[in-house]
Amino acid sequence: MLNRREIEDIAKKNIIENLSQVSPVYKKLVNRIRRNTKKYIESRHRRLIVLSGGNPGKQGFAAGYLTHYYSLELDKLGEDRPKILYMYHDESDDSRIRKEVFRQFLKMRKDKAQREIDVYEKSERYLGTTYDVVILDLTDDLRPNDLGRLVETVKGGGIVVFITPNLKEWEKKLTIFKQRLLVPGFLEPRHVFIKWFVQTLIEAQGTYIYDLENDSLLKSANVKLEKPENMEKLNEEFFTGAKFPRKLYELAVTADQIKAANSLESLIDKPRKGKKKVVLIVADRGRGKSCALGIGLIGIAESLKSVKHKVRIVVTSPEPQNVQSLFNLAKKASETLGYKVNVVRKGGAIIELQGPFYSIEYWPPMSVPKIRGDIVAVDEASGIHVPLLMNILKYHDRIAFSATLHGYEGGGRGFSVRFLGELKNAKNVELTTCELKAPIRYGENDPVEAWLYRSLLLDAEPDSLTEEDIKEIDSGELEYVKLEPEELFNKENEGILRSLFGIYVLAHYRNQPDDLAMLADAPHHFIRAIMTKKTKKVLCSLQVAIEGGLDEQTIETLLRGNKIPGNIIPDRVLKHLRIWEMGLLKGLRVVRIATHPEVQGKGIGSFALKKLEEEAYNLRLDWIGSGFGVNAKLLGFWIKNGFKPIHISPDRNPISGEYTVIVLKGLSEIAKKVQEEGEKYMRRKLLKSLRDVYNDLEAEVALGILRGISAIPSDPPKLNEMDVDRLWIYVYGPMTYEAVSDLMWELALYYFGSDMGKNLKLNETEEIIFLSKALQGRSWGDISKQLSMRDIDAMQKLKDASRELLKEYYGKSANSSIGIHLTTLPSE
Repeated sequence: MLNRREIEDIAKKNIIENLSQVSPVYKKLVNRIRRNTKKYIESRHRRLIVLSGGNPGKQGFAAGYLTHYYSLELDKLGEDRPKILYMYHDESDDSRIRKEVFRQFLKMRKDKAQREIDVYEKSERYLGTTYDVVILDLTDDLRPNDLGRLVETVKGGGIVVFITPNLKEWEKKLTIFKQRLLVPGFLEPRHVFIKWFVQTLIEAQGTYIYDLENDSLLKSANVKLEKPENMEKLNEEFFTGAKFPRKLYELAVTADQIKAANSLESLIDKPRKGKKKVVLIVADRGRGKSCALGIGLIGIAESLKSVKHKVRIVVTSPEPQNVQSLFNLAKKASETLGYKVNVVRKGGAIIELQGPFYSIEYWPPMSVPKIRGDIVAVDEASGIHVPLLMNILKYHDRIAFSATLHGYEGGGRGFSVRFLGELKNAKNVELTTCELKAPIRYGENDPVEAWLYRSLLLDAEPDSLTEEDIKEIDSGELEYVKLEPEELFNKENEGILRSLFGIYVLAHYRNQPDDLAMLADAPHHFIRAIMTKKTKKVLCSLQVAIEGGLDEQTIETLLRGNKIPGNIIPDRVLKHLRIWEMGLLKGLRVVRIATHPEVQGKGIGSFALKKLEEEAYNLRLDWIGSGFGVNAKLLGFWIKNGFKPIHISPDRNPISGEYTVIVLKGLSEIAKKVQEEGEKYMRRKLLKSLRDVYNDLEAEVALGILRGISAIPSDPPKLNEMDVDRLWIYVYGPMTYEAVSDLMWELALYYFGSDMGKNLKLNETEEIIFLSKALQGRSWGDISKQLSMRDIDAMQKLKDASRELLKEYYGKSANSSIGIHLTTLPSE
């Protein structure tokens, strides 16, 4: 690696060389962009310029030259001082040279723009920020997550600049992202995603592609620019009836934003007894929902200050970076009302605003159910699993949810439909909904947004199903299809790709652009689908990874606690079950499986697993497995299809709030033996950890795991006469559970470890209470709230269940003789 002085010297030399030989063709392109800037600002549309090929000095110079003259044009038009962001990788000398040539050129020209230069590792901090120019050096790497975050920071009229290798050479380049996809046994990636990416650039409107090597314009933008329609304005009657101060509404940019902030006025008054008030705000990315939320929260605090000494507002989202726009607008709104605000930061991100009569605090999603707040705001709710959202709803009465439909953080319209369905089914919820459609940062029909959404499938949704499709499904006319990424990622099959990925978007709580590139380029991943035979509609999407087949040295490495890429299931089995042979076995891990939401429950997912198992048998593989954030319904699906839970993570995922479970189905004899040992390990571990590590595990999930694995044969606990009689007085007398908790723990270990219906079968509610109390040690209040019953009723149900246990295991009934004599007690 060159040192800083050497990089600076090379940069100065490159600037001098390139200044004397700026290509007339490139000058013409830059002048054309300058001339059209006013029109683009008026239309609020953005442009994308790709600078392809050339040496590092020429690339850095071209980016600096374009940026400088664009900056001059903005100054000439009377625009505010431009803001410029340059992002690069600092791992290579070439990237550092490009960056330094760019920086020194602007410095030499005394460019007035505000410049920020940073590395991609810090790209998350730029979510919610706005720039006139963003330059992305993609020469060493193309990571879709970075694109999704950074391209959308450019405002209308601005430009996005990509610095890339020669486009043909780029397709085969081993980028940093591709290197991270390599795993033992698969040392060469597929080269699919960049080819797809380049193709979408070539076909996009509003995009220029310039070949720096040959000084030629390969593609020109072809957008018909139109002035945007006047934004909707709200009449005076709206503001007269509003409860929030008008000053707050004047901070909004669009009528949609005003309406969204206004919807939060419904949270000012407490809900009626037994009811909850919920506001759900949805929008595509860049519509200003987070800012509207920030404005509205200050409006609520202002409205409550006369009845509440200190208003506590709890804010959550998948990451603190997701709520920076919310915090910034809340701060601005508070200052607009004349209040001083103390800002608390952590790692550069705002995590709390302290006002004179309110606090707005960020907490991770998992912590929110345990925290008391007057108002709870959940931003980017589509990045949080629905069960955790419902748990937040369970413990709070006034909540605002906002969710991105399409965009970098998007969950697809399916998220809002799915979550909205849950909210509508909750009888105690008073629901207000609002959708924002008008873009904030740029104009409608922006060509760069259209390109970005297409290239990263940010707006992918499943096929619409017709009556003909449903008939095919009901008659079982389905086919198991092997889809090759090389064929899938092209214009001819784009519809299938969008439908396939759209099903993932609807089914999974958090899809990121990186997932798409992994699907395309990970050499050990492959794609399968269930489709209708005639109409070729995608009904079920599977992403599968080949794992295992490791050498002895790698197995030893994992047994010692080290990590290797991929191989999730062998890694967990080796680290936790310690079974050496698992590393040698080769199998398939189902990374994702999802069925079209309109036809779930028709056995399509089970059909897909059956076909995948047949394929695995034909390939002579040893096992099939999966790992997933566990809930009772999903666990039931896997167990129904013959998979056995063999491991559960020791802690919850901080975003989804779920424990991760590994399920396995052995195909070869040795893999079946691993599965058998895994079931024993799972039962022992879970039963003995429920009071500690898994004290908060949902009882339905614990029961699902225990029912889904083989019991460990044993006899009922050998209680002495005194203990049996203690049980009798608890069951038939006035004694409470607390007097016999030691005995109930022993009985629970036997019932859930060995019996589980072999000799005695308690009903569902009795098993939940028995497990929650005797094995997890949860409070009566917690158990009764979970089951929506009174404490006294939960206590009685456990007594009723204990009566059955006493009779079955020890032959005691109400009429049995009671009391003991010293002479009958065993001597020490």
